[in-house]
Amino acid sequence: MEQKMNKKIERILIFLCMLAIALYVSPLYILNENAHIRIHDNLDSNLAWYKVLTENGYLFSGLDGTLPKIINGLPRNALGSEWNLQIWLYYWFPTMSAYALSQSITRVFAFLGMFLLLKDHFMKERKYLFIIAGTALTFALTPFWPQGMLSTLGMPLALWAFLNIRKGNHSWRCIAVLTLLPFYSSFVLGFFFFLAAMGILWIVDVMKDKKWNFPFLVSIGYMTLVFFIVEYRLIYSFLFSSEPNSRDEYFHARLPLWRVIRLTFKNFVLGHTHVMTVHGLIILPVTLIALYIIIRKRKWKLEKPFVFLLSFNFCLSAWYAFWFYKGWLPLTERFHFLDTFNFARFHFLRPIVIYIGFALGLKILYSEFRRKWVIGACILAQVFLLGSFNDEIIYQNKPSVKEFYAEEQFAEIKKHIGMPVEDYRVASLGLHPAIAQYNGFYTLDTYNNFYPLSYKYQFRQIIEKELSKNNRLRIYFDEWGGRCYLFSSELGKRYMFTKNSTIKLKDLDLNMEPFKKMGGRYIFSSLPIEHPEKNHLILDHVFHSHESVWRIYLYKVK
Repeated sequence: MEQKMNKKIERILIFLCMLAIALYVSPLYILNENAHIRIHDNLDSNLAWYKVLTENGYLFSGLDGTLPKIINGLPRNALGSEWNLQIWLYYWFPTMSAYALSQSITRVFAFLGMFLLLKDHFMKERKYLFIIAGTALTFALTPFWPQGMLSTLGMPLALWAFLNIRKGNHSWRCIAVLTLLPFYSSFVLGFFFFLAAMGILWIVDVMKDKKWNFPFLVSIGYMTLVFFIVEYRLIYSFLFSSEPNSRDEYFHARLPLWRVIRLTFKNFVLGHTHVMTVHGLIILPVTLIALYIIIRKRKWKLEKPFVFLLSFNFCLSAWYAFWFYKGWLPLTERFHFLDTFNFARFHFLRPIVIYIGFALGLKILYSEFRRKWVIGACILAQVFLLGSFNDEIIYQNKPSVKEFYAEEQFAEIKKHIGMPVEDYRVASLGLHPAIAQYNGFYTLDTYNNFYPLSYKYQFRQIIEKELSKNNRLRIYFDEWGGRCYLFSSELGKRYMFTKNSTIKLKDLDLNMEPFKKMGGRYIFSSLPIEHPEKNHLILDHVFHSHESVWRIYLYKVK
């Protein structure tokens, strides 16, 4: 009878949590293109890439294939694998429908993964069901980086499967999880680091128990192999491509020790934009109170998992910060892959660590105070806090998707130019080149972390005078260069100037000869350029649209 009651309670809790997730993602379905979503590393890049890939027949291009629409031939391998199921959502559905579905899929599986993990491995007693469900819900509502998919939010489900196998449970469900997750996540944006952690856990087991546990080892190798198959383009580019690329000039080790220490604590409390956990106001106090209880009652051995996770959480923040310490320079100069691969992303393990710690902290508080309402209040407070981080609230003062991509306005520009888009190249000034890419133009500028180094040098000639005026901008481009943009020293690292802006470009100094040699004919500027003739430009037309946030000044090269 009691078991039936527990099952009923469990189903009710799951239903309520799914209802909360549905409510959270509902603005995406209701508002569609009028929704407000993240721009950084989202609207300014990935969504435009998916449109270029899926609408122009480039999806299955060969390993040496290029995309002529971007920088006169962006390597196809720079935009991910066709085995990534998220790309197929954009192939099958309009942009915002695909985006809404991706958000829903990720959040549902994030909830299920954390629920199963806590229930089967950390909190097996039924009296903790409300803590398990509440923690799983809060984890699923975190404002994760949308293009990461299940790269971090799928880790609880993967850990559940690995821990089952580690204990001798080799069910088909576990194998299915390890097989399917790589098709909806990224190796370099999460699971490389997770699998490395699993490998370390296996080594610790071997040293501790003197047993090899081959099924556990094989399962780690199996998931890694599936990732290699799915991400074959990335593996090929990393191992077999001989052409230097933009990542070869990425230099990260530049911070002095005092800034590294400050960054450690900043990351520990506030987190990182690509793995936002929103844990500083509720979760961190809960874990610190739980730690105080452990210290006061000397429960170190009893609460060993909690203590380990809290310590590991801090170590991950320290690792992230120290990756940028200038003391690494001798090593990065000797071992080039330390610059080209971002090992700082071990901190992508923090969401799963923080939220398991939250559940265990609530368990400790419940054991101490025996007040369900206190635990419920903590969970509800975190749910409402995360609700306030919904994209529709956070980005309400930013352009909507429709306003950002301004399809009607750019169709008018295309019609005004009157030539086939493949016959000329464009670049953008004061707005992201992803907008022109999304609207079908061939662009000389782009935002991408993997493109030929030779092109970076070629493009640099256009903006070299502007870079020489602003040292911060020069370092930004020369020592990273992911944003291959028409930079202006007057604007700095600002890329979005709407039609409400009153700024004018008074001292722009671009080199238009290389621009023309690369096929450049037009510049889309969101700001007026004073004396455009100094840059061998003519103002052709100004485009307005009530459905767009931009006023586009179309400049033609003389």
